Amino acid sequence: MQQDPADIARASYLAYVHKDRAAIEALIGEDFHFTSPLDNRLDRNTYFTRCWPNSETITDFQFVDVVVHGEQVFVVYEGTSVRNRRFRNTERLTVRGGKIVEAEVYFGWSLPHEAPDGGSVKSGA
Repeated sequence: MQQDPADIARASYLAYVHKDRAAIEALIGEDFHFTSPLDNRLDRNTYFTRCWPNSETITDFQFVDVVVHGEQVFVVYEGTSVRNRRFRNTERLTVRGGKIVEAEVYFGWSLPHEAPDGGSVKSGA
């Protein structure tokens, strides 16, 4: 029986919180690719080299939304760093055969938001 894609997604974030490299490796497929505003389709090995060290700075994830649509899992979360910096991101994970094979990260904003309610952050332009 295959595990629920939402459970697989949640477990991948908790691996970061617990600094559990073996757990995240078990969840990520060999054909995995990672994309973010800073990275374009990194392969599995490059992901672990570039992204896994961030686990040292993550202390918590609070899931705002976890929605499964076919093999896609859409996750909105609020994270906390060791310096107590809070942030909100959205990710689209593709889960196939019980493994995460694709991750797309969309960076959000800092919490609390830098702009005042009803306002915007002033640009330098």
